[in-house]
Amino acid sequence: MSRIAKAPVELPSGVTATIAAEAVTIKGAKGSLSLPLGPGVTVAEKEKKLSVSFADPHLARTRAGATRAHLANMVRGVTKGYEKKLELVGVGFRAAVQGKTLNLTLGFSHPVNFPIPEGIVIETPSQTEILVKGIDRQKVGQVAAEIRDVRPPEPYKGKGVRYTGEQITLKEGKKK
Repeated sequence: MSRIAKAPVELPSGVTATIAAEAVTIKGAKGSLSLPLGPGVTVAEKEKKLSVSFADPHLARTRAGATRAHLANMVRGVTKGYEKKLELVGVGFRAAVQGKTLNLTLGFSHPVNFPIPEGIVIETPSQTEILVKGIDRQKVGQVAAEIRDVRPPEPYKGKGVRYTGEQITLKEGKKK
């Protein structure tokens, strides 16, 4: 059996799991998330713990481990939530939230308007910081990656949008 799938997922107080034939729904204080189950994978709840099992040991083994990891991420998401922090490096680079759009000024000839998807909250504590928050780990990471892709850090001066704490290896400039 998969080593990851062996460990049960504990449900803290205030979190409930609804197990259907083809999906598992987890509800908590911050919202609810649903995970479709693949073929051969079953989830059972016993004493506020979710356990994952699979029928075919060869095909569903990796699916069971992934399902268990997704369930653990969902439980953490509906209790604590997820956040990614981005920073803008460059002269005149700014970010501001206006309604349902994130307005970015990143040195282009035009401002970039990034629509904020449902289930995601974007905050700008300062003009050069962006906080992406939500309960779905995959969605938070995807939105942060899409914002970073608008202007990724360039390798000579390091200007662009980067994750907080990201190390950018700078190249040496042209020699005369």
